[in-house]
Amino acid sequence: MRRVITYGTFDLLHYGHIELLRRAKALGDYLVVALSSDEFNAGKGKKAYFSYEERRAMLEAIRYVDLVVPENTWEQKVDDLAKYEIDTFVMGDDWEGKFDEQLGSLCEVVYLPRTPEISTTQIKSDMTQS
Repeated sequence: MRRVITYGTFDLLHYGHIELLRRAKALGDYLVVALSSDEFNAGKGKKAYFSYEERRAMLEAIRYVDLVVPENTWEQKVDDLAKYEIDTFVMGDDWEGKFDEQLGSLCEVVYLPRTPEISTTQIKSDMTQS
């Protein structure tokens, strides 16, 4: 069984997120999503509209997602790869090259293109201009 992991906040869930999760799942048999906790987001200066528990429930309802776990620190990725027996680490291509050195010797690292016409940032911007 090939295991895949991806990380994110997944706030204001939209079809770009679904497409990323679909393509990540297509790279293996089991998809783990490490979801940024509210505390971790606060440390990054971010605030999600939906709470961790609400975002987790939404992700768990998506057929491509097999397991949702909390992301509490930047440093946990190496431990997560071992703990969940990960074969492939997936991120959006806006992170291209950021994890190759740290994780490339532990698993395959894949950067998937974002869905170009949609983003949480764009949604938030559009909503404040309406």
